[in-house]
Amino acid sequence: MSLTAPAYRPIATLCACTCLAFAQDITGSGTVTGFVKGSGGTPASGVRICAVGTPRCATTSDSGGYRLPELRSGSYQLEITVPAQQAFRSSTVEVRAGVETTVDIELPQLAASQQTLTVSETVYVAPEEVKNSGYLIPGKEVWSLAGANQDVSRYVQTLPGVALGSDDFRNDIIVRGGSPLENLFIIDNIEIPNINNFANFASAGGTNSLLDAQLIQDVTFLSGGYPAPFVNRTSSVLQITQKEGDRQRLGGRLTLGSGGLGGILEGPVNKGKGSWIASFRRSFLDAFTDDVGFGGVPITYTFNGKVLYDLTSRDRIWAANITGVDDIRLGLNDENRGKEEISTLDIRYRGWRSATGFNWQHLFGVRAVGLLGITTSQARVNQQVRDLVRITPPPPPGTSNEDLIAMAPVIFKDKSGENETTFKYDLTLFAGRAGKIQTGANFKIFRLNYLVQSPFGSDVPFSPVPDVNPLDLQRKFRAYQNSAYFQSTMDVAKRLNITWGGRFDNYQYLGATRFSPRAGLSYRLSQKLAWKLSYGQYFQQPFFLFVSAFPQNRGLIPWRAEHFVTGFHYTASPTLRITLEAYQKNYRDYPVALQFASVSLANVGDTFAVSDLLFPLASAGRGRVRGIELFLEKKFTNKWFGQANLAFSQARQAGLDGIRRPASFDYPVIANFTGGYRFNSKWEAGLRVSYLDGRPYTPFDEKTSLAQRRGVFDLTRIAELRALDYFRVDFRVDRSFIVRDKPLIVFAGIQNLTNRKNFSSYLWNRATNRPEINEQLGLFPIIGLDWRF
Repeated sequence: MSLTAPAYRPIATLCACTCLAFAQDITGSGTVTGFVKGSGGTPASGVRICAVGTPRCATTSDSGGYRLPELRSGSYQLEITVPAQQAFRSSTVEVRAGVETTVDIELPQLAASQQTLTVSETVYVAPEEVKNSGYLIPGKEVWSLAGANQDVSRYVQTLPGVALGSDDFRNDIIVRGGSPLENLFIIDNIEIPNINNFANFASAGGTNSLLDAQLIQDVTFLSGGYPAPFVNRTSSVLQITQKEGDRQRLGGRLTLGSGGLGGILEGPVNKGKGSWIASFRRSFLDAFTDDVGFGGVPITYTFNGKVLYDLTSRDRIWAANITGVDDIRLGLNDENRGKEEISTLDIRYRGWRSATGFNWQHLFGVRAVGLLGITTSQARVNQQVRDLVRITPPPPPGTSNEDLIAMAPVIFKDKSGENETTFKYDLTLFAGRAGKIQTGANFKIFRLNYLVQSPFGSDVPFSPVPDVNPLDLQRKFRAYQNSAYFQSTMDVAKRLNITWGGRFDNYQYLGATRFSPRAGLSYRLSQKLAWKLSYGQYFQQPFFLFVSAFPQNRGLIPWRAEHFVTGFHYTASPTLRITLEAYQKNYRDYPVALQFASVSLANVGDTFAVSDLLFPLASAGRGRVRGIELFLEKKFTNKWFGQANLAFSQARQAGLDGIRRPASFDYPVIANFTGGYRFNSKWEAGLRVSYLDGRPYTPFDEKTSLAQRRGVFDLTRIAELRALDYFRVDFRVDRSFIVRDKPLIVFAGIQNLTNRKNFSSYLWNRATNRPEINEQLGLFPIIGLDWRF
C-alpha cells in the first residue's frame, strides 16, 4: 500500500501489507527489516533507521536494505535520517515475539522540514533460519474461525497436510502422517506436554484447549524441517505467544463459547512499566443437564495468566501460567442401556494439569539477546473403569443401573502424576559477516509417580486371546534429560542464504545420546519467487508411561524421524502468498508390539483408552511418509480473507514383522478452505470446508468376536478397508454492537452444515454383540459472545 501526501507536506510512503509469517520465538523478541528506496525506485544507501527509545539502529546498505534485530515485543516508532536532511518519525510499528516485521520505505522526492511516515499493517516474513513449512496465525483468526470452537488445535487442523484424529470430539493434530504423540507445544517459552482438557499420559490431544483464544497474540506452526532449537518431537512445533495486558488502564471482557463461560481482566503494573492479564473459564453444560448422551456431562475449569515487567531498557521479565481441571463420567444410563457399547462400561475421570514459567530477557548492546527460562509443569490423573460385561454371576433382569455399576469389577485404574522442570538459556548473536548465530542449552528433571492397574489385562483387538498383559505398575522415580544446540544462518551469495547446525540430546533414563544435524538453504529466483530446501534429523523419547509399563520396555531407545523438505514460495502480491512443497519423512526405531507383529505406536495416540496402548515393546519399527502440499493464502484487505490448501500423501508404517502397511493416519488426499467476509462494520461471516480421504481400518474376525463377545481383528486383513471420505462444512456469522459505549460481539453458527454422518471408528458393540460403525458429530448449532469493558 502506498500513501500519498498533499504537495505542501511531502510524506514518505510505506509499502505495507500483511502476508503470512512464520517464525521461531526463542528470545522473546522480534525484528524489523526492509528496504529504503528513493522516489524513483532506486535503492537509498546510507539512510539511518532507529527504533525510538532503544539502542537499535541500522544504516541501509548499497541495496537499500536494513535490519533492526531483536527488538522486544511492543509498539515502536521508527526514526529515519536521510543524509543532509532532518530526521522524521513513523507512526506505530508493532513488533511481535518471534516475528520479522517488514517495513519498506519510499522516500519523497522533495526534502521538507516536516515529514512523517505512516505505517499501516506490516508485512510478516519468515526469519532466515526457517526455510520451509511454517505458518503464522493471528490470535483473532483462532477465535473467529468457523468450526474451530476457539481452539488453537482445531484451527491448526485446517493447515496443509494436517488432519484430525479419530473423532470430531477430540482435537488431536495429525501432521504429515505422524502420530499426535509427536507434536511439541510451547506457550510463552514454556514447554507443555499437553495443552488440552481430558488428557492422559499416553496421548497429546483432548477435547478442547486449555488456552483462552482471546489471550492468544500469535501462533507459529512448523510442520517439518524446523531448526535446531526445538527439542524432542518428530513431527511439528506449535508455538504460542499470549497477549500482554493493557499498560494504561484496568479493563476486561466477558466471554461465552465452546470453552465455557468466562471473564478476562487486565491492567498496568507500576505506571505502565509492566502489565498483567488473566482469564478464567468454566464449562456450563452441567447447569442444564447431567447427561449429554453418553452417561454424563464434562465439567472443566481453566485459568490462563501472564505478568510482564520492564526492569530496564535492556531487561524484561515475564511469568505465565496455564491450568486446567476436568471431571467426567461416561457409561450406562437409561437411554443407552442394552444398545450402545458405552453402556457396558462405567468410566470416571478427574484430571488436573498446570504449567508455570518465568523468563528473563536481556539485550546485550545492539548485537545480542539472551533469554533465561525456568518452567515447571505438573499433571495428575485419577481414572477408573468398571466393566459391566464381567459381572458374575449374571445379574437378574430389572437390576438398577446403580446396582449394576456397583457389582461390576474394576478393570482399569490410573492414579498417576508427572512433573517436569526445565532450566534453559538461549542466546542469539548477530555477528556481521558471520550472520546470525543461535546457541542454547537446557536441563530437564522429570518426577514420575505411576499407579496403573489392569488386573484382567487388556482385550486389545489384535490378540485372539482375551485378557492379555495384566498390569500392576506402582513406581515412583526421577529421570533427567539435557541438551545443547548451535545454529548459524548467513548469506553466502547475493541470492543464497544457508542455515546449518545441530543439537545434542542426552536421555538419561534410556542411557542414550543422540546428535541431530539440521541444514537448509533459500535461493531467491526473483523478488517474488524463492526455492527452499531443508533437512533434519529429529529424535524423541517414548513417553515414560510406555517405558515403565513392562520390564521389556526399558530397552527402548529414542526413535528417529528424518525430514527432507523442498518447495517454491511465491509472493504474488503484498497480500497473497502461494507455496508448493514436497516432503519425505523416514522413521526408524519406533516402538512396536512384541506380541502383535503388525502393531506400531506410530498408529496410536488419538484415544482415551490408555489400557489398550500398554503392552511389551521393542524399538524395531520403521516407516515412511511422503507427500506434496499446495497452499494459497489471501490476507484480509478491505472485505475478505481466505486460505486454501490441497495435500496428497502416502503414510506407511511397519510393526515387528517389517511389513509396511497403510498407517492409521494415512489420508491420501486432504483439502481445506477457510475464509471470511466483512459486509460492514457490524456484520462478518466465516466459512470452513474440510475434505479427507477415508482412513484405513481392519475388519473383525466375526466368528471369533461373536464367540468371545469382544472385537477381534482379522489379522490376515490388516488395514485392508477404508472408511468413507470425510466431508464437513461449518458456518459462522458475527454481529457487533455497542453496549454502554463498549463493543459487544455476538456470534452464531452451524457445525457440519450438511449433517453428513462421517466415519469415526469401527467397533464391536458388546451390548448387542455385533460390529458397527461409530459416526461423528452431526449438525450442531453454536452460539457465543464477547463483551469488552
